Amino acid sequence: MNRRRCVTVAITVVCALTALAAPAHVAYAAPVPPTAPPAAAAASPALPGKSLEEVRREIDALYRQAASATDAYNLAEERARKQSTEIAELGRAIAAGQARIAELRKRAGAAARAQYRNGGIPDGARLVLSGDPRLFLDGAGRVQQGQKATKDLLGELEQAQADLESYTKDASSHWTRLEAGRVKQAKAKKEIEARIAAARALESRLRVTERQRLLALEREEQRRAQTAWLGTGALGPATAGTGPQGSKAIEFATAQLGKPYVWGAEGPDSYDCSGLTSQAWAAAGRSIPRTSQEQWRLLPRIDVKDMRPGDLIIYHADASHVGMYIGDGMIVHAPRPGRNVTVAGAGSMAILGVVRPDK
Repeated sequence: MNRRRCVTVAITVVCALTALAAPAHVAYAAPVPPTAPPAAAAASPALPGKSLEEVRREIDALYRQAASATDAYNLAEERARKQSTEIAELGRAIAAGQARIAELRKRAGAAARAQYRNGGIPDGARLVLSGDPRLFLDGAGRVQQGQKATKDLLGELEQAQADLESYTKDASSHWTRLEAGRVKQAKAKKEIEARIAAARALESRLRVTERQRLLALEREEQRRAQTAWLGTGALGPATAGTGPQGSKAIEFATAQLGKPYVWGAEGPDSYDCSGLTSQAWAAAGRSIPRTSQEQWRLLPRIDVKDMRPGDLIIYHADASHVGMYIGDGMIVHAPRPGRNVTVAGAGSMAILGVVRPDK
């Protein structure tokens, strides 16, 4: 894949503005009229009392809150799937345990019926009554074997019953955790929907021209952050090449460009941020945690200056966003509701750290 074809670094050239002011000692200088406020600070006609920049920040905060709730939702969903699988396995173990107990009881009943057919006389007493020494010796061996078999049978039955009780207890515990997880999942879903609805309601009150300016402000903020990040020298020289799995993960992720962000989605038609990265690495043959917070918690961490294409960059203090580094200071990611999978500057958001799935 030609990475250079789809990766570009946008560098904004900021023109210097010359301040116009008359020298203080010139008494006859006319007063300088106040300059007009920039478009970003201008009040929004649709939202009196708020500048477009304030609206942008408010919308961004709402989507950030939705992203945090999405991570909680995804984690609850992942745990629910795991617990459901474990419950199913325990169910099979319980069924097998019940069948084993039934078999052991059947064998114990057969032994009891055999003794009844012998008149209820224990085998030891029958040997004492025997007058044939050879029969006595042969019978003594069989009695010892029979006693051991009976003892083993009872021990096995007792163990099977204990195992069954343990399986049942574990299953009950799993059900309790599963139900608690479902409650958390439902709560997170409501929070996600509420935050997204609030952000969209705020956007819907803006005029078409204001929405266009809002998008321009968003892009300008990203460009400014990217330029500032590159200026710090945080991005070290590319010394390590991409591993074979990393190349496959990048190929998968970039093939999703243009697909919409949908919270909780893992493809193939839409993705959320960690749905994209987890599926990209799954396509490369590496299973990683589903959520950005779990990716940050469980995957090996590396320094930003040492990152290579295929690594995952975790964003924000709460690790609520993730993108895949594709080289040249760029990432591919699923930004937020209302946006599509895209290529962006790696430093366009606040970086928490970097993790490497194939380390």
